[in-house]
Amino acid sequence: MTDEEILSHFRETNALLEGHFLLSSGLHSDRYLQCAKVLMYPDRAAALCRALADKVIATFGEDAIDIVVAPAMGGIIVGYELARQLGVPGIFTERENGVFALRRGFELMPGARVIMSEDIVTTGKSSVECIDAITAAGGIVVGATCLIDRSNGTADVGVPLISLMRMAVKTYDPDELPPELAAIPAVKPGSRNIK
Repeated sequence: MTDEEILSHFRETNALLEGHFLLSSGLHSDRYLQCAKVLMYPDRAAALCRALADKVIATFGEDAIDIVVAPAMGGIIVGYELARQLGVPGIFTERENGVFALRRGFELMPGARVIMSEDIVTTGKSSVECIDAITAAGGIVVGATCLIDRSNGTADVGVPLISLMRMAVKTYDPDELPPELAAIPAVKPGSRNIK
């Protein structure tokens, strides 16, 4: 799947937004990708995650993954669909007292080979938190995936990060906004509360 084909899924579902956005990381941006709007269409989710699964298989091999683990909320659909495409179970972490943990009776077999899967990576902070939870639960994280790497390959999550597409989307500290962003109110379209 080409970058243009990937972006067409976002454009056709009005999931590629332009304006002034406050990201979960606390940074600001003039573009935002709302994966939930793409993933609400099962055929699009299947197509995108099939392409991502192909990259995982090309990188790690056909039988190198035992389970997919995703962080809630944004990663749940991508993690589930990636697991389905790979033919392995898929589970997710949730925040408990502000920290990702396995809940709902989810467990990892000791030494399970895990792919951590997200929708979007910007700074990699949520990915690292999820990877820490997987490791604490006995899993071995062989790699991480995301549909879109907004860091354009600069985010370091501590394991190989496979993205369906990399994008160079500028982000700004709140005190360093360009005048055109500072002139309009910021919208927070994500799911995580910012402190």
